[in-house]
This record gives sequence, C-alpha cells and structure tokens, in this order.
Amino acid sequence: MEKHKTNVINLFNNAKEDKTYLKISAPMVRYSRVQFRSLVKKYNVDLAFTPMILANAFCQNSKARYNEFLTTTQDTPLIVQFAANNENDFLDASKLVYPYADGVDLNCGCPQRWAMKDGYGCALLSKPEIIHDLVRAVKSNISNDFTVSVKVRLLSDISTTIVMCQQLENCGVDFLTLHGRTPDQKSSEAINEEAMSDVFSALKIPCIANGGIRTLQDADELYTKLNCDGVMAASGLLSNPALFSGAITTTVECIKTWMELKNLNSYANQEDIGDFIKCYYDEKITLKHNKKCRGCGFSVHYCVCIKYDQQASDGSFFTTYVKTYDDLDYMDSNIFEEKVL
Repeated sequence: MEKHKTNVINLFNNAKEDKTYLKISAPMVRYSRVQFRSLVKKYNVDLAFTPMILANAFCQNSKARYNEFLTTTQDTPLIVQFAANNENDFLDASKLVYPYADGVDLNCGCPQRWAMKDGYGCALLSKPEIIHDLVRAVKSNISNDFTVSVKVRLLSDISTTIVMCQQLENCGVDFLTLHGRTPDQKSSEAINEEAMSDVFSALKIPCIANGGIRTLQDADELYTKLNCDGVMAASGLLSNPALFSGAITTTVECIKTWMELKNLNSYANQEDIGDFIKCYYDEKITLKHNKKCRGCGFSVHYCVCIKYDQQASDGSFFTTYVKTYDDLDYMDSNIFEEKVL
C-alpha cells in the first residue's frame, strides 16, 4: 500500500503562521480506529491519533498488529501511539508503522493501574531517563520527517513537570501533549490551566493542550489562554464527533456520514459498529437492530431522540460489538495482510 505522508511539523508551523491551532483527536482505547478517525477529519480535525497500542504485543504477534492497526491511503495525518517501556519494543513497533503513519507517540499519561503496574503510561513519569532512551532510539534510526512525540500529565510539583518536559525537548521530542491533570486526579476535576501555561512557556517545541474540551468554544478559549499550538479533545469527540466544526451537539448529517463511512469496503474489518448516538433531537432516525436506544427504548441501529440524558457520564458516541463479514473486500485496510475472523 502506497500512502501519502504528511509532515506534521509543517502542520504546526502553518497553523502558527495563520495565527490558529491544530484541532486534534485524542488516542482513545477502542474508539480511535480508522473509521472514527475518518469521521472526525470530515469535521475539522487536523491531526488524529490511534488508540494506545502495546508495543511488545504489536511486534511479536501478527494478530495483534491486525487487530490494533488498520488504516487506508487517505488516513493522514496520523500519529500511532504506543505504550512501551524499553527501546527495542518502541523502535521495532515504530519501524513497522513507519510506511503507514506520520509519526509515533509514547504514552506517558495513562493512569490506569494495569498500565502503571507493567511500567507503562504514568509509570514512566518517574523515570525520565527511560523516556529519553526510547525517544532517542527512534530519532536515531528513523527518518527525521517521522515525528516522535510524548503525551504526559502534570506532576504534583509544577517545577518538576517543567524540568521533565525540558528534558524531553532536549532529547529530541518533536512535540508534546500535556494533559492538564495529575495521574491521581479524576476526569471530573478541572484542568490546571495555570500550570499548563507555565510548562508551555518554558518550551520551544509545539505543545498540545488536552483535557476538558467539550465544545469548539472550549478549545478556542484554551488556545487563547495557553498560547498553545494544538488542542486535543477526547470524550468530547465521543459525545459529538462534529465538535471542532462548531456544532454544539452531534448533527444528523454527522450520523449519516458515520453510517456511510462504516459501510465502505475500504474500512471493513472484524467489527461492525453497534452505533449508540447520544439522543439530542426531536427527529427520530431508526433502523431495526438487536440493540435498544437507552433513551427511548426502541430496538434500533441508531437513534436520535430527546429522551436520552445529555449529561450521561459514559460520554459514548457509540459502543461496539463483534460481527464478522466473509464477503467484504478488506482492500488496503489490513496493511499486514492477514485476515483474522
């Protein structure tokens, strides 16, 4: 598969010249797959991340590669995020995706217990020397137009956070994503904008702000306050994939676009999506299915109604279930050329 490559640093530079910022779709486990990435890019997302992928399994197991990374020739600009705790895994995984992506990102922000127990995610924040070694391994062995970035969280001590991020900059990180909460904070707590501003002011590389983005206005305001180079949305995009277009809630057009995208052969894989759209509208759009809308109770494929709680805590745009198709052409979605049904 030949794929057009995008220079991500040029994206940041062009946005800066235009006095604006990059709008970015976060790495979200189970959700940031090629179909969803393609959807949000139709609604002003400039740069998309894959879900976090375990580098060791990705390198060792062809089924893991197939399950975790599908793409198309139009899936660019794209950053593949890996969880890794040693140089060999991170470098080997980066080499595998190099022909099909525009950069890799090292996850140093996942606060989940299993990740920290295995030395991934936030566990690396206390071991900056390991982060340094992982970054240098890729920077030294892969072309410079392939970016290496890191996603981190705030530490409890801001000065320590600044020093850590400066060390990352010095070791060659191309850009940095900062989540505005510490590993111990819950997503319901406000991000620390003052601390984020202090960190960004101390760096020269492009900086992405992450946390608390529910609307385009939220993103615009955070950009103005922090003078950052990009704003990343996560759960806000799950609730409303059209967020960066300025839509306050998911539009009917967006839902129809999603249905069209997921049925294209070029996006076909093991999963069909049992779409679960937050129900914000008077108009009902229904298709017979074995699932029920949590708002209105209809058995539907997707549903838009006014009965679903807009403040529901799950924030899901959809949930997934496994359904295989024997007659679909996988085309270039499966870059590792193995069907796993």
